[in-house]
Amino acid sequence: AKAIKGAREEQIQAAYEMWQKAQAGVTIAEKSYQRVKNLYEQGVMPAQKLDEVTAQRDASIATEKAAKAQYTMAKNGAEREDKMAAEALVNRAKGAVAEVESYIKETYLIAPAAGEVSEIFPKVGELVGTGAPIMNIAELNDMWVTFNVREDLLKNLTMGSEFEAVIPALDNKKIKLKVYYLKDLGTYAAWKATKTTGQFDLKTFEVKASPVEKVENLRPGMSVIIDK
Repeated sequence: AKAIKGAREEQIQAAYEMWQKAQAGVTIAEKSYQRVKNLYEQGVMPAQKLDEVTAQRDASIATEKAAKAQYTMAKNGAEREDKMAAEALVNRAKGAVAEVESYIKETYLIAPAAGEVSEIFPKVGELVGTGAPIMNIAELNDMWVTFNVREDLLKNLTMGSEFEAVIPALDNKKIKLKVYYLKDLGTYAAWKATKTTGQFDLKTFEVKASPVEKVENLRPGMSVIIDK
């Protein structure tokens, strides 16, 4: 794992020491060069000796540069690897957090509308198939009533008309309703004529109306009665 992961502290330290040693070599080579150069200028030292110490100095400088480059590469490589390792740990932690958050979200169901749960279908521990309904929600802020009215009784029940009705469950409380839906129920709900001459089948209409004002304690399923 160490060979794969690259330079660590020991390798960085070794590269640093090699660089320091190369720097010391440059210092010695530079001093030797200066001495030989002075002696050469005084005519004491031959040109060949000056060439030798010049080459040694240049070689020492090149060695020092190479050692410094090795140290820099080792140090930067370790820093880059440490950053990558830390980033990998952070990403792994983020993945774990996201997974937990997804599990938490699955423990909650968001209702499509505000209301009151009126019925829950599955029992505790029961498996529920995808897309299967699990509960009914009563929208108490969107109350309306529906009547099935024979067409010959629709005289006062036109679109937008208002009328009074009573609610037996609320001590026959009178309320005012407004018609917002009116449609025939088809032939299956027609009132059949009892005579064959001068009579016709009367259709039944579905009438929906909403309270003009909010009715306290009105609940889904309560009966609402109107007079003819």
